[in-house]
Amino acid sequence: MRHVRGVLFLDYVKMVRSFRGPSMQEHLNDEDRRHLAMTIDRDAWYPMTVFEDLGCAILAAVARGEMFPVQLWGRYSAAQLHKAYPQLLEPGQPVETVRRFHVLRQTFFDFEAMTVPSIHDGEAHIVINYFMGDTAEEAASYQALGFFEGLLELAGAKDIRGDFKTHAWKGDPNTLLVIRWTEPGP
Repeated sequence: MRHVRGVLFLDYVKMVRSFRGPSMQEHLNDEDRRHLAMTIDRDAWYPMTVFEDLGCAILAAVARGEMFPVQLWGRYSAAQLHKAYPQLLEPGQPVETVRRFHVLRQTFFDFEAMTVPSIHDGEAHIVINYFMGDTAEEAASYQALGFFEGLLELAGAKDIRGDFKTHAWKGDPNTLLVIRWTEPGP
């Protein structure tokens, strides 16, 4: 079984708990509800299956199936993760910041959800595979795109643009995100 660290799981739990629109209950099962009722430990491990269910419920009820709000949430989450892990950011150094995330990522998932096989000034290749259903995999990939956009922006990068070259949710073995940016000026 695959797991996610509580620091990420907690964001989904908070969003589901605070949602005041139409009920999310139709998107949740008993195990999901049990996790919503418990106190979440930021350092504990939680099942990816529940994380996936919560993400799909948020996608359906909050984002109404649209990926752009998911991408924006990912951008916002970069600042939140930086607040929790100040060592994540190297100001003025986008490449080093992405490298630091790659190392830190190992503490968020107990499997290789993301790898960075190639990075240099102005470009990174990020391989994403959460091994979830197609809907959740697509949403998680857009959230990752937004996260890297936000992280690179925090590091001082400009003109950030990302493009998916392959798509796990469309049957490819994994998702390849190529993200490009302009390095910060002197």
